[in-house]
Amino acid sequence: MNHERDEPTAADLAAIEAEMPLIEAEMTLLDAEIRVITAEPEPTALDWRRMRRAEALVRRELVKLHATRTTPAPARAA
Repeated sequence: MNHERDEPTAADLAAIEAEMPLIEAEMTLLDAEIRVITAEPEPTALDWRRMRRAEALVRRELVKLHATRTTPAPARAA
């Protein structure tokens, strides 16, 4: 009988942990976007600045995540 696993593996958990800063940055950006589109009567300069900072944070986290995934492991001394 083949049972599906119910629990994430250590590798799954490590991948989620590695992506958490990006996920949190994306949630911050979503919050800023919601503030801008629901602002009454219109978004303030602070709302726009908050959104620009959140966008920049997402970009930084994407770069960091990409760098950690593409950086080869250091060579071991023989």
